[in-house]
Amino acid sequence: MNCAKPEADAFFGGRLRLLQPARGHRIGTDAILLAAAAPDVPGGLIVDAGAGVGAVGLALAQWNPGARAVLLEKNPAVAAMARENVGLNGLTDRVRVAEADLFDVAARKAEGLVEAAELVVTNPPFLARGAARSSPDSDRAMAHVLDDGGIEKWLRACLALLRPGGTLVVIHRADALADLLAALSGRLGGLIAAPIFPRAGEMAGRVVLRGRKGSKAPLSLLPGLVLHEADGRFTSLAEEIHRHGRRFIAD
Repeated sequence: MNCAKPEADAFFGGRLRLLQPARGHRIGTDAILLAAAAPDVPGGLIVDAGAGVGAVGLALAQWNPGARAVLLEKNPAVAAMARENVGLNGLTDRVRVAEADLFDVAARKAEGLVEAAELVVTNPPFLARGAARSSPDSDRAMAHVLDDGGIEKWLRACLALLRPGGTLVVIHRADALADLLAALSGRLGGLIAAPIFPRAGEMAGRVVLRGRKGSKAPLSLLPGLVLHEADGRFTSLAEEIHRHGRRFIAD
């Protein structure tokens, strides 16, 4: 029987190494873009809500050596892998895993995550319960299907983690933009919306939103990011993001 431990996959030109499940939800471009859309946080606390194996939170901890990070993940098996990744990247002094449900208020309090974060990043499940057939793989279904209450419940729970004046960054389906804006209305201001296009001339498939808790500043719309050339290669900017973690939303 082969009991060999899986090899870590490399991201951002090899600077970030991550163990991830052989099957189920795996790290992709959405996680890379979410990390690259976040502002620098010289100090304070970063929370990766629904962290999975920790790709986004660990990348941000590497890029912000003065900050601490919490990887909030409810799936025990995935949380265990996230803990391994913290050690694998030498970040045990600044990053910890909170194995808890985002919607469990008592658990959030026990972890010290009530209006505590300078920055919250999140890549929520994309599918509303009952709106599409979920995967038979339980881990994949948990990562892809929202609980009852949908995206509004998820985002409000994320905002509860965030201190006044702190920043929330979220990536989601572009066709859910109206629901995202409705959920954040009156709670997050100075919003920056960045559409993500598969190729030039195509409809956006994703949107990144970034804003500050309690701000009254108006919405700004960026030109957006094109991921691929016509031949399927990454555009130069997308290549810089994937290899070097280049930011595509200015601080």
